Amino acid sequence: MKKKTTGTQMRIIHRYLGFFLAGIMAMYAISGTVLIFRSTDFLKQEKHVEKTLKPNLSEDELGRELHLKGFKVSSQEGDILNFKTGTYNVKTGEASYTSKNLPFILGKMTKIHKSTTNDPLYWLNIFFGVSLLFFVISTFWMFRPETKIFKKGLYFTLGGLLLTFILLFV
Repeated sequence: MKKKTTGTQMRIIHRYLGFFLAGIMAMYAISGTVLIFRSTDFLKQEKHVEKTLKPNLSEDELGRELHLKGFKVSSQEGDILNFKTGTYNVKTGEASYTSKNLPFILGKMTKIHKSTTNDPLYWLNIFFGVSLLFFVISTFWMFRPETKIFKKGLYFTLGGLLLTFILLFV
């Protein structure tokens, strides 16, 4: 029985890990692209929301309860506080506003993409990050170093590193 070389083992793991992670790589590619537009309304759907909150909330408390970024009261007319996307009745606690959210699946994808250690499945992001790092390293075992394609690949690697540094420092 012939012993497998490190290069052969790396290619095998690279191949099957690539197939295994194809779906999640597509999800991260899509959600990463969508996140570029998070400060716009691109792909977002408008939804009217009516909630009953505690009466007499301060501006800060109201912003936290409604989970609205950049919340600020623009004016007050009697018991009604007006803000950019709706109103809040100080006496009754009735809030009426519009929110703009991504469609369900895209919203779930971007939530996973932005997960932190407070999220229950953050370890999946760690696994995925380590897997991507493995892909980077194992790429250099895909072809023998003496081959023309490997040497050409090193030029592409140098170009990619140069682009990375440009993006980091521009």
